[in-house]
Amino acid sequence: MVILHGFMGTADNWHTLAQKFSAHRQVVTIDLRNHGRSPHSEEFSIPLMADDVLQVMQELNIPNCHLLGHSMGGKIAMFLALHFPEKVNRLLVADIAPRAYHRGHDDVFDALFAVDLPNLKTRKEAEEAMLPFVPDFGVRQFLLKNLARNEDGSFYWKMNLSILHTKYEEIIVQIDHTRPYTKPALFARGGNSNYIRDKDIDDIHRLFPVAELITIPQAGHWLHAEQPALFFEAVTAFISK
Repeated sequence: MVILHGFMGTADNWHTLAQKFSAHRQVVTIDLRNHGRSPHSEEFSIPLMADDVLQVMQELNIPNCHLLGHSMGGKIAMFLALHFPEKVNRLLVADIAPRAYHRGHDDVFDALFAVDLPNLKTRKEAEEAMLPFVPDFGVRQFLLKNLARNEDGSFYWKMNLSILHTKYEEIIVQIDHTRPYTKPALFARGGNSNYIRDKDIDDIHRLFPVAELITIPQAGHWLHAEQPALFFEAVTAFISK
C-alpha cells in the first residue's frame, strides 16, 4: 500500500494508521514534493507529483500497489490510476472528487504568512499569530506540524510555502481521462464534509465505473484522523474483498 497525504500535510500524518495497515502488507508513506522532508521545487502540479510517486515505486521495486490518497493526495492517486492503471491494483480516495474546486485555503495562507519567522521565539507565538485567521484549534495544530527549528534555534516551515501559494491553482484542477479506470475503487467521504457531494457521484462513476462510495459518520474532511477506527475498518474490508 502506498499512502499520499493531503495539501500541507506530511507522511507523518498517517503514521498511526500506516502502522496498523502494515500488519498485513508492506506500507509506504511519501512526503510529496514541497512537503515534509522532500526537496523543494519551483515546479508543482498533480502530474509532476504523480511522476514522483512512480519514481519512488520504481526505486523501491514496487511494480504495483493499493494506492490511498487523501484530498490532494487523492487527486494524485486518481491521476495515477487513470494514466497508469497497471500500477494501481485498487484505488482508495479519501474525501475528494475528480472535479475542479474553488480556492479554499486563503485563510490558511493568511495565517501562515502572519507568522513572523525571523523574530519567532516560541511555537505558542506562532499559534497566536495564526488565531485570527484560523480559529479552529485542530487546524492550527495540523498546520503547526510544519513548523521546525534550525540548529541555531530559528524557525522554518518544512513545506515550500511560497510555491504552494503561487502554484495553488495547480492542485485544485479537474482530473479527467478518455479511458476509465475499471479496477476496484473506493471513495470515502466525511459525513460532515462537502468535498464529495451527491452530484459528484455521476462524475466519479464515469471515470471509475466500479467505484464504491461510503460515508464515514461524524467526520469532516480529515476523516482518517477524526474517525480512524471506522476508516481503517472500511479500507481493510475493501482491500480484503
